Amino acid sequence: MDNSFMSGGGVWFAIALINAGLAEQKNRSRLAWFFISMFIGPFATLLVVVLPPPLAASAVRRR
Repeated sequence: MDNSFMSGGGVWFAIALINAGLAEQKNRSRLAWFFISMFIGPFATLLVVVLPPPLAASAVRRR
């Protein structure tokens, strides 16, 4: 008998939720990173943590 949470992708879903929260803290799209995480899982966590937050719209206009 196997664990249905593990075999059903529950871990990847949990990682996607965590990544969505991390992305929101870095001013990134929560929904976009949720779906990215569903495909690449833990690698998305690495990207969210390592990539710098995007520039604010006001900072881009000042250039």
